[in-house]
Amino acid sequence: MARVKYVDESSHPELIEEIKTVRAQRRGKLIPVYGLLLNSPELALSWMQFLNAVRWKIKLSSRLREMVILRVALLNKSEYVIDVHRKNFAESDGLNHAECEGLLKKKVPSGLFNMEELSVIAYVDQLTLKAHVEDDVFAAVKTHLSDRQIVELSVLIGAYNMHTRVMSSLRIDAEI
Repeated sequence: MARVKYVDESSHPELIEEIKTVRAQRRGKLIPVYGLLLNSPELALSWMQFLNAVRWKIKLSSRLREMVILRVALLNKSEYVIDVHRKNFAESDGLNHAECEGLLKKKVPSGLFNMEELSVIAYVDQLTLKAHVEDDVFAAVKTHLSDRQIVELSVLIGAYNMHTRVMSSLRIDAEI
């Protein structure tokens, strides 16, 4: 059960325009993330704009993006993000069942991912768990990604660390 009350049209009719904006950009629903965040409407709308940019405007492949999100969610123990992304995005963005399962293990099984993907997984792990990336891990990513992609990868990891940690602290409920 969430630690703060969810906001919706009945509890906060004064936020109807903000709620309509969220629904329009989130599969037509007021998903739990925004039900919580709308306790601070300005933050909720800014959060949505930022995550939209992080998810949809970056030059990383959608497959790599979903790998990163699932991996961060595993490391931060965010069942909410794991469930949402497995159900709504992973398969359509190129991850099969075995690859999802592999990403959700502490030690990724060999043979599932190519060298670029393995270098990104190592980067995610270090940045998430240590808030620091060793030179050798950075160098491995640098052989596969452009400067722009490395910046976007780093921001994506940071954004989903923020996302998973805020949702965990508020004890978000699963989507229905």
